[in-house]
Amino acid sequence: MILIIVSMVLGVVMIAVSLVALHTKKLQAAILAAGVLSLMTSILFLLLAAPDVALTEAAIGSALTTAIFFYVLNKIKNTHV
Repeated sequence: MILIIVSMVLGVVMIAVSLVALHTKKLQAAILAAGVLSLMTSILFLLLAAPDVALTEAAIGSALTTAIFFYVLNKIKNTHV
């Protein structure tokens, strides 16, 4: 019963974070929200008894993708056209 409640709360929070990522005006906030959404997805995979998928999502989806997005954003801001 507690697993269902935690999963539902996590799902609602994931929807809220995805809406923040879509509707924010600042690009850094959108990137962070997407990273948080990916981290919450990995927690949900862990609750659903898929630790291999959860670990992959946490490593690739949350950490690496967010870092690459911030790296590219920094490179774009530093170039003068």
